[in-house]
This record gives sequence, C-alpha cells and structure tokens, in this order.
Amino acid sequence: MVPDSRWQPLDLGDVKPIPIGQRRNIVHRDQFRELCDPQGTIEQLIDSLPDILAGGELRAAAAAVARSVAEGAPVIAALGGHVVKVGMGPLIIDLMEKGVISAIAMNGATAIHDLELALIGQTSEDVESNVADGTFGMASETAEAFRQASLAGSDEVGLGAALGDWIESQSAPHAELSMLLRARQLRIPATVHVAIGTDIVHMHPGVAGADMGAATAIDFRLLAAVVSDLENGCWLNIGSAVVMPEVFLKVVNIARNLGKPLNGVTAINFDMIPHYRTSRNVLQRPVERGISLTGHHEINLPLFRVAVLQRMSAEDRGASDDS
Repeated sequence: MVPDSRWQPLDLGDVKPIPIGQRRNIVHRDQFRELCDPQGTIEQLIDSLPDILAGGELRAAAAAVARSVAEGAPVIAALGGHVVKVGMGPLIIDLMEKGVISAIAMNGATAIHDLELALIGQTSEDVESNVADGTFGMASETAEAFRQASLAGSDEVGLGAALGDWIESQSAPHAELSMLLRARQLRIPATVHVAIGTDIVHMHPGVAGADMGAATAIDFRLLAAVVSDLENGCWLNIGSAVVMPEVFLKVVNIARNLGKPLNGVTAINFDMIPHYRTSRNVLQRPVERGISLTGHHEINLPLFRVAVLQRMSAEDRGASDDS
C-alpha cells in the first residue's frame, strides 16, 4: 500500500527521450591519442597523453610558457622547499639556462635546502629524531651562511643574490646543484622571501633579524619590479602553499597600483594537493588564466619540462618553415 502522503511516485510516462546524437557531450574520441610505444621517445609519450583533464592542462601550460618566452615576457618560478628535496633543482637550473625561466623566487626553506645541497650534497634532516634531543636545525654551517648573507644582502644586494655569492665564495663541492648560485651566474633575479620564525636559522643567536629583514625586503622589491613586467607572462607556483602565493598577490597589487594592468598573465600551480591560497591567490584573484597540475613534483615537473621544450622546438621549426 502506498503511504498516505502529499507526494506519490511520479508517473514517468510523459518523459521525452532524445536521440543520443542531439546530446551535448564533453568527451570526444578526437581527444584520445595513440598509445606510445614502450621503446618510444619522451616526446612521443607527451604526445600520447589524452587531451582531457590533466593531459589537456599540461599541454595548455606548456603552450602558455612557450608563448611567453617567444614574446619576451617573463616566466617566473616561485618555489617551495619540497621542490628541492625531491631533486628538481637541476631541472629549474636547466630551464634557466635554456632561457625559459626568467627569475626565481623562493621561501626561506627552499633557500636552506639549496644551500645545504651545494655544501654537502645532502639536506632534509630527520626532524623527528633530531627534535627529540634538541639538535633539530642546529647545523652551524647553515646558520653561518645565512648570517653572512643577511649582512651582505642588507646592503642593497638582497638575500638571494648574497646567498648565491656566498656559495660561490666557499667553492662548495656540490655547487652545480644550487639554483641560487646559477641564477647569480646567469644574472637572473633570485629572491628569497623569509617569514621570521619559520626557518631553522632563526633559532641561531648569530643570525640578526634586522639584517635578514632588510635583505629579504630588498628581494621583495626586486620581485615587485620583475612582476611589473609580467604582462602576457607566466607565474609558476611550484610547491608553496602559503608564503609564495601571498607574496605573489602583493607584488601583483603593487604593479597595478603603479599603473601596470598586467593583462594576459597565466598562473600555473604545481602542488600535490589543492590548497586555499594557491587556488585563490595564484589561480583566480590576480591573473587572467589559471592552470592547475596536481601531483608529485618528481613526476609532473619532468613531464612539464619536456612538454615546454617540445612546444618551443615545434614553434621554432614552424617559424623556420614560414620564413
């Protein structure tokens, strides 16, 4: 017996089906790609990715960066510490050397990992065991490097450049791993954005907060100058969930406050999981277009690098053919 209610089961007899061919669909077979031969090239692997969701976003990101490079617009990489810890520093260096990345910006942790890798070829201490006995973050060499770089950087040099100079002055045995040093050698802006109290070196009495504050403030103004020219350029937020998204929002605002509209900016966010600030302060609020590539840096970034270089090479060949 049907319950006594104001609603009774609906009679579907008057529902009007439509032919499947009249339906609007999102997925089409022309978005599919041929499978890559297991012995194929990495370029063939990129070409085999379906033009759907992340596959399409990877292509869009590569196209945006290639277009910015072709137009002479900046491509800026903003980096979190995990990027360095999973071995992606050499990849960033390669993209700087190839003229893809015009500037790098990083938080304090990223600079620490970059410095330590250059010094000893190791980084990322075992926090759980070291904090148990109070030795966490107490490496004297790391703190001394930041003490000297903060002092030098506060004199209109900036913290990133001063750290690059310090690494070079030490003839560090693994200097080829340092993004800060290579950026200095290439005369590419490398800025370090410190939040006092977040980095291990802030626990050392010899590291002066005043010097570090002055040096990182210079870097903030340097990044603001680079971003002022970001029209039609790309901002790559790679692995920073809080500090660099906040810095980006402020330097974009400075540029627009000074009359630079910054039209045509594409932000590309790489992170392992979505975050509020990267969603709002990188992909939505300050830019014309946002592209999100979620996943492990050690997988996504090598794919992205090849996709960008492949796209640039294809466009160069097309330009040659046209001429």
